Amino acid sequence: MSPDPGPLESALRERRAAGRKLLVPYFTAGYGEWTAALHAAAAAGADAIEIGIPFSDPVIDGPIIQEASARALEDGATPEGILAELARTELGVPLAVMTYYNLIFRGGHRRMAASMARSGVAGAIIPDLPLDEVGDWAAAADLAGVETVLLAAPTTPDERLPAICERSRGFVYGVGVMGVTGVRAALAASAAVMAKRLRAVTDKPVIIGVGVSTPEQAVEVCAEADGVAVGSAVVRRMLEGGGPEGAAELIGSFRAALDRG
Repeated sequence: MSPDPGPLESALRERRAAGRKLLVPYFTAGYGEWTAALHAAAAAGADAIEIGIPFSDPVIDGPIIQEASARALEDGATPEGILAELARTELGVPLAVMTYYNLIFRGGHRRMAASMARSGVAGAIIPDLPLDEVGDWAAAADLAGVETVLLAAPTTPDERLPAICERSRGFVYGVGVMGVTGVRAALAASAAVMAKRLRAVTDKPVIIGVGVSTPEQAVEVCAEADGVAVGSAVVRRMLEGGGPEGAAELIGSFRAALDRG
């Protein structure tokens, strides 16, 4: 039996119950006016925000997010500095950090979990830490009150999905398409299938990310999913010089499309 939902899952469940499709934009921490962009995203209708902590070897990130991460690292971004900045940032929507296990391992499970919690981070997404290996980190995160979001991919066998959903906290992250993140012209059929498979085995919020690039694609996948995570499209807008205002405009277009349905 799962424990009571934490702040991230509770917020998403509440908004889902109100009939809202969930929108979770992604920003690369340390790149550009990133904290101003977080405020702009919250004001534009984000239900939660995913914040990428840059890492030098990002296995799931495509060229757009890799470029933003490289620039952030060149500018001196560190996990400690990013979390300290988040501790000074009040947004009114839950935050989930996305990073890689190397940074968690180097920092220490308990210390990293406690640092996230002190910074107001509600959830953590660690894409290269699979269910079979998540135990030590998840125990430390549970103790600190940080919700560990697990991922399920199109290649994940059906018999494995219930265990992933049971252990996941906050929401279940369905990977919409195999491969790295990036902007795509069309939504892969696997995205809606992934959402349907997850919805069949859990009542936790199901968010589909990787491969959702336009408001139209978001609406399409949300016929099955509870919501979408949008990363590369948002980061590309920032890389193109759009700044917080450009990111907010894009997020607002996703919000309007999802509300129209």
